[in-house]
Amino acid sequence: MSGKKYFLALVIVFAIQLVFIGAQSGLAQKPDGALHWYKGNTHTHTLNSDGDSAPDDVVRWYREHGYHFLVITDHDYFTDVIGLNAVFGAEEQFLVIKGIEASYEIDSKAIHINGLNPEHYILPEKGTGVVETIQKNVDAIRKAGGVPHINHPNFMWSLTAEDLKHITGCILFEVYSGHPRINNFGGGGSPSVEEIWDDVLSSGKLIYGLAVDDTHTFKEPWNKDAARPGQGWIMVRAGQLTVDALLEAMEKGDFYSSTGVDIETIDLSERALSISIRGRGMTKFRTQFIGENGKVFKEDVSNPATYLFKGDEMYIRAKIIDSNGRIAWTQPVMIKNE
Repeated sequence: MSGKKYFLALVIVFAIQLVFIGAQSGLAQKPDGALHWYKGNTHTHTLNSDGDSAPDDVVRWYREHGYHFLVITDHDYFTDVIGLNAVFGAEEQFLVIKGIEASYEIDSKAIHINGLNPEHYILPEKGTGVVETIQKNVDAIRKAGGVPHINHPNFMWSLTAEDLKHITGCILFEVYSGHPRINNFGGGGSPSVEEIWDDVLSSGKLIYGLAVDDTHTFKEPWNKDAARPGQGWIMVRAGQLTVDALLEAMEKGDFYSSTGVDIETIDLSERALSISIRGRGMTKFRTQFIGENGKVFKEDVSNPATYLFKGDEMYIRAKIIDSNGRIAWTQPVMIKNE
């Protein structure tokens, strides 16, 4: 083969590999660079339920603090966002999305399910137990054209991994909440929300983890015991800042969750997962690649951090921890053992 033909063959092979990698993952960047990161919060309250501030003050805070989108999810109240978008919305800059938090208590357990962009008000529905109550509200949100996500499992120690394993039609749940009484990290014999996540994933059920604020308090920014804004968020990778594009990306797992760690790229191929982290001064990072039963298959202090799939992990998700305690979570990749 001549040198010219050999070079052409290499180019063709390389192009085929790029197409294959892109087809394997919604997280792979399009060749034309059309995908963008959008920062947002999907759990927010105003004084229309139990928040301390008017909707315009709430939206203004997120707009002025670098967010791209916000979902207002007042308890059992459908806050209108048309006027808010007229004032604060801007193409490819900021978007307010309508939402609701369907709330019910049964057997001293709090069942709270967010509905993102439902077409109309959703009346909370009660079942004969925890699982049936969750399922009824998930189904009601889907019927209303919305996307459901299950909120704060450890609030009032309400939901278990076994509960979540039985739910259908919902692929999103809160792995981290900025609310100060959510019991994110477990204790007293009860698992952390991350441990619940790994338990569900290890059963073969795919579910994606959101970080949220669950904001209620804007008027006491000094009060660490208040549910303040800016504690947890998601970064969604989508082609444009629209409701449909954002929600479609979220249900595909094209996002990561964070309390302060910024990821530049997430590259997934059939053989490896590689994560490039944005530096922050003298801050250092360690990346844990976690699989079946919460096992840490590798801890990497390099940047980018890379994990080569072995085939026996069942799934791999990454948790990036910085030297000041901030965290980011990527979404799990299910591994086929072939």
